[in-house]
Amino acid sequence: MFRVRVALLLVPPCLPLLAGCGEEAAGGDRLHVVATTGQAADFAREVGGARVRVTGLLQPNADPHEYELRTDDVKDLAGAKLIVRSGGDLDDWLEDAIDSSGADAPVITLADSVRLDGDDPHWWQDPRNAIAAVAALREALIAADPRGARTYRGNAEAYTRRLERLDREVAACIGKVPEPERTLVTTHDALGYYARRYGIRVVGAVIPSRSTVAQPSAGETAALVETIRREHVKAVFAESSVNPDVEQAIARESGARIGRALWADTLGPEGSDGATYVDSIASNTAALVEGLSGGEVTCRPAVR
Repeated sequence: MFRVRVALLLVPPCLPLLAGCGEEAAGGDRLHVVATTGQAADFAREVGGARVRVTGLLQPNADPHEYELRTDDVKDLAGAKLIVRSGGDLDDWLEDAIDSSGADAPVITLADSVRLDGDDPHWWQDPRNAIAAVAALREALIAADPRGARTYRGNAEAYTRRLERLDREVAACIGKVPEPERTLVTTHDALGYYARRYGIRVVGAVIPSRSTVAQPSAGETAALVETIRREHVKAVFAESSVNPDVEQAIARESGARIGRALWADTLGPEGSDGATYVDSIASNTAALVEGLSGGEVTCRPAVR
């Protein structure tokens, strides 16, 4: 089980050409924002810019389903001026953390602002939901720091344009894969929003659950192998935050390939192809296009 340490990430100095630079706060005056997941922290950095100091409670590539509260997390929450959570059972441990810290900062749950599919907490896999979450986060930051309103609005507008472009680019890439080949098998049921948005059919998961804490039975694994053969699935995709041994064994047994690891519940470390939300969706798209097509098609969204 992961022992997750807090990553205190400081936003780099604001560049003159970026929106809102005139409202940059002095180092000690920056709004302290604490976020649960990597995606929530990344959105806060993008919208907050140089006016905020973001503390992410989850390290890159750490599984939020296996998170354990640490003393430093309690201290960070106690000093927060805004707390950002993703929502659902992905970070429901936050309630105990807030109680332990005595934090009285406002809490924004991004899932409350998006279009949810049942109790599936992986809403950010659809960039349209990310756009809605960014709008809600903008308003929460303005409420916490009214003097920074111009900065937050400008940053949110610029970032929204990037997300809209990302959505278009992903759709174009997936559209290059013949529809009958868009059949997906992943570690667990974490890409449902992505699949529905871009016309991919999810035919199975190694762990038949929306949490990686569960374990597949021998019968479930055998049934998945049969499904992969019957549906002519070309690739099985492991996730970056889990050991891929089971996925590799299922691929061998079924005759499928192992696709490149996907960013599902977590973002990656700095310098990786999943270090930011936009990078993670672009990287996943490139991996899926290659794997679903059996290597016959390549396409990576242009996100810069």
